[in-house]
Amino acid sequence: MRHFRYAAVVGLGVMLAGGVIAGEVQTSAGVMQISPVATGFEEPWALAFLPDGAVLVTERAGQLTLLRGETRQVIAGLPEVFARGQGGLLDVLVPRDFAQSREIWLSLAAPVKGGAATAVGRGHLSQDETRLEDFRLMFTAEGYLGGRHFGARLVEAPDGTLFLTTGDRGTGPAGMAAQQATKAAGKIIHLNRDGSPATSLPGWQPGVYSLGHRNVQGAELAPDGRLLTVEHGARGGDEVNAVQPGRNYGWPVISYGVNYDDSPIGEGTRKEGMEQPLHYWDPSIAPSGLMVYSGALVPDWTGDLFTGSLNSGFLSRLDPDRPAGTGFAEERIAAEETGRLRDVAEGPDGAIWFLSVENGALYRMAP
Repeated sequence: MRHFRYAAVVGLGVMLAGGVIAGEVQTSAGVMQISPVATGFEEPWALAFLPDGAVLVTERAGQLTLLRGETRQVIAGLPEVFARGQGGLLDVLVPRDFAQSREIWLSLAAPVKGGAATAVGRGHLSQDETRLEDFRLMFTAEGYLGGRHFGARLVEAPDGTLFLTTGDRGTGPAGMAAQQATKAAGKIIHLNRDGSPATSLPGWQPGVYSLGHRNVQGAELAPDGRLLTVEHGARGGDEVNAVQPGRNYGWPVISYGVNYDDSPIGEGTRKEGMEQPLHYWDPSIAPSGLMVYSGALVPDWTGDLFTGSLNSGFLSRLDPDRPAGTGFAEERIAAEETGRLRDVAEGPDGAIWFLSVENGALYRMAP
C-alpha cells in the first residue's frame, strides 16, 4: 500500500452516461470519480445492499427507500420511531440469507415509557418490494429521557448472530451507565436472530458483549473476523476499537479527550483492566459509518478502514499497516460531495459508496 497523508484536492467535474456530473478528487491511489446515485434525502442515516445490487437507504425521520436502477420505492410497514434529537430510524442490515429469509433488520430510537430507547427489529420484504411484513421489535434497551447517543449500528457475525451498538445516552461522566454491566447503554449487544441473548457473561445483563462505550457510530467485521467499531469521544477522543467479549473500553473513566468545558474526563488515558483503542482522533472528527475495504477496484487500499466525518467534511482512510502516533496513518479525502458523511460501504461493484447528510445524497466513488 502507499502510505501518505493527504489534504485531498477537488478537481473538475466529468460527464458520465445519462448526463450525470461526477466530481474528481485526488487521492493517494490516483484520481477518483465521485458520482451521485440518488439525491433528495432528508438526513440519510444508513445504506445496505440487497444481493442483486439494489440499495436500501434509511432517513432519520422514519423513511426507508429502495433504489433499483432509476426506480425509487418508499417501503411501507415501518415501526414508530422517536425522531427527536439524534433519534429516529437509524441503521439497516440485510442478512446473508436474505434470498431465503427476506429479512430486513432495522435499528431505531423507539418511544418507550420514560423517554426513548435504542431498539432493533426485523420484518420481511414483500415480494413486490413495497413493504415490510410482520415487523416486530426483537430487542429494546432501557429508556432514558432526551435524544442523545443511541449508537444503533448493526453487524451480522460470521455465525449469523447480530451485534447492536448502543450509546451511553448522555449519562456519562456523571451517570456512568456505560460502566454498569446490568444496563444496555454504552455497550455492544450480541443477539441471536430470535432476539435472545447470544452472549451471557457472569454478572452482566444477558446479551451484553462489551462495555465502556460512549456512542458507537460505525461497526464492521475485519477480514480476520474481529468486530471493529468507531465511536465518538467528547471534545477529542474519538476511537477505533477491536471489540472482544467481556472487555471494558473505558468510557467515561479513561479517554483521549476532554469535556466540552475543557475539564478532564475520568482518570486519564489509561487504567488497568480497560482497553486501549487501535486509533484515536484529537481533535474529534465525529466518525460515522465504518467499512473495511476489500481492494476490489483500488488494490492499494486493501484492508484499509474508511469512516466518514460528521463535523469536518471528509472521508477518512486509515491504513492499519502504517503505524502513526495516534494509531494508524490517515488520509483525508475531501470534496464537495463529502459534507457530513453518515455512512460508508463497499458496493457489490467494488466501489466506495457513502451518504452525505449535508447534501442529502448517496454517492459512489471509484477510479
